[in-house]
Amino acid sequence: MRDGSMQVLSTQRFSLFTVLLAMTALLAMATVPTAQAQSNGEGTIYSRFGLGSLDGFSSSQSQAMGGGGYALRSLNYNPNANPALWSDQVYTRLSGGAGFQSISAEDGRGNSGQLTSGNVQALQFNFPLYERTLGVGLSFQPYSRTNYSAVRTGRAPVGPQKETEAEYEVNFSGSGGLQRLRGGLGYRISDALSVGATADLLFGIIESRRRTQWPDTQALRDVIVSDGVQLSGLTSTLGAHLALADVLASDDALSVGASVTLPAPLSGERYRTLDEDLARDTLSVQRGDVTLPWAGRLGVSYQPNARWSFTLDGLFEPWSTFSTSFSSSGGQTSPARFPVGGTRTLTDRWRLSTGAEVVPAGEDNLAGYFAQVAYRFGGYVEQMYVRPDGQTNLYEFAATAGVSLPTSLAGTRIDLNTTVGTRGTTSNTLVRDTFVGVSLHINFGERWFQRRKLR
Repeated sequence: MRDGSMQVLSTQRFSLFTVLLAMTALLAMATVPTAQAQSNGEGTIYSRFGLGSLDGFSSSQSQAMGGGGYALRSLNYNPNANPALWSDQVYTRLSGGAGFQSISAEDGRGNSGQLTSGNVQALQFNFPLYERTLGVGLSFQPYSRTNYSAVRTGRAPVGPQKETEAEYEVNFSGSGGLQRLRGGLGYRISDALSVGATADLLFGIIESRRRTQWPDTQALRDVIVSDGVQLSGLTSTLGAHLALADVLASDDALSVGASVTLPAPLSGERYRTLDEDLARDTLSVQRGDVTLPWAGRLGVSYQPNARWSFTLDGLFEPWSTFSTSFSSSGGQTSPARFPVGGTRTLTDRWRLSTGAEVVPAGEDNLAGYFAQVAYRFGGYVEQMYVRPDGQTNLYEFAATAGVSLPTSLAGTRIDLNTTVGTRGTTSNTLVRDTFVGVSLHINFGERWFQRRKLR
């Protein structure tokens, strides 16, 4: 009996070491490659405004089904957008993924460019305290990303009497973003009702740079002006999930899920620096606060049988209520000037998404390999929360798809996802992006700390 107990303990220690090693590797990926990608300044120009491009990743399953999945139950995934779903956990689970996106940008004057970016999308760790009753969730992922580059060229008069003209080049770029560290619990009250709650830490640095160069003259120096803001603060997300069985047919399942993220008060400082040759001077430092708006999510999931799943989801964030105590350059408080733009720059954000998943084998574990693969597809439409010109609402349309490949390890799947879509418009001197993204996700699951029964 002692040898058997030692063998079980050794197996558990080996599994724990393997998972911790994988977590360390994924955390290294989450810091180094993301910073490198952001320093390249190769993303959408719309990340210049507000807090940058908002990231709403929940799970690799929901990502391929339109990006919602607020009510979608699964033993192989732990959606991050609704903590009430963490109560379903059976496996101790580690999930991580990285993505690559190519963007073709064009404006109404025929100018175009090809941009690329890569990033780690999320690192999630979940485990059950009581199987299918009480689950714990931990995650680290981007909340927003600022990652752009744009160039403007022209000629300007120079000299004491403005007697000559010189060519100039101004490069606008940005990097950084806010990160979110989340921890929480999901609890099943009954067979039908589950609830959950999280504590969220938001932190990060957002920086915008303007570099002016004079390639035709040595009389003028190259200058880099940087505007940045460093923020941190706490918020919370509350979720609920209602599961109903035998609604439209025998053995079907209908689920309704909802979650609300409370307004997030963040504090920090904004700074401006001037780089000239090798010297860097701090021009100003200002402390202040911002308040991010609340976010509401509502989703419906229907599973007519073990083969098919369908989802319909909605998201709403009133970014028109965004506020800050940071003052504008004129010394007056500007509610939405953060770090660039005026009062009209931000507007309410909403998103509608839908998707489907089919597993041809259903619950037949003896079916062929490709019959056990999960095939997913979906799409979404989103009104973006930024209006660069202060009057034009911008929209993002995309189609999503993916496959989930089973492995020889029970509870472990490898997901390949893709997204194709457009955002913005070429009217009113704005830019339209056409983007294609691919991502790879590893969802590792294993049962821990089981009591072995003696025969």
